[in-house]
Amino acid sequence: MNFEISEKVKNSKSFIAFNYHGLSVADTNELRRILKKSGSEFKVYKNTLVNRALSSQKIDLSDKLNGPKAFAFGSDEIAPIKALADFAKDHKSLTLEVGIVDGEIVDAAKLKELSTLPSKEGLLTMFAGGLMEHVRNMAICLDLHSQNLEK
Repeated sequence: MNFEISEKVKNSKSFIAFNYHGLSVADTNELRRILKKSGSEFKVYKNTLVNRALSSQKIDLSDKLNGPKAFAFGSDEIAPIKALADFAKDHKSLTLEVGIVDGEIVDAAKLKELSTLPSKEGLLTMFAGGLMEHVRNMAICLDLHSQNLEK
């Protein structure tokens, strides 16, 4: 079991520990479906097993992993955080506690901040839009310059 957890943490771009105490079985199943859609996985492990698995990777979250916790593993840095934060808006008993995002330990405040970022596709679209504006302005400039040369 430790090896399984250790491999999941190592192979995931994001690992989120969250408090799920108070969610009904139906809510938990709904959360599993939402996380699966985002390319993430929802697991419940004993904190001692998670601490052992993390300590083998020189990560210490033992002070943060107290009480019942569930864990989300994501192949994307932001997708599971956004999915959990969106779900938590309607289910106040779910709280994000701590995580490891792209190899860095992040606290609840940082997780909240990351949950407000646009998706990777959204950021790429915004970047492409910014580039297109420069290309359009350059085309207008060259067109005006060619019109001045013709006079």
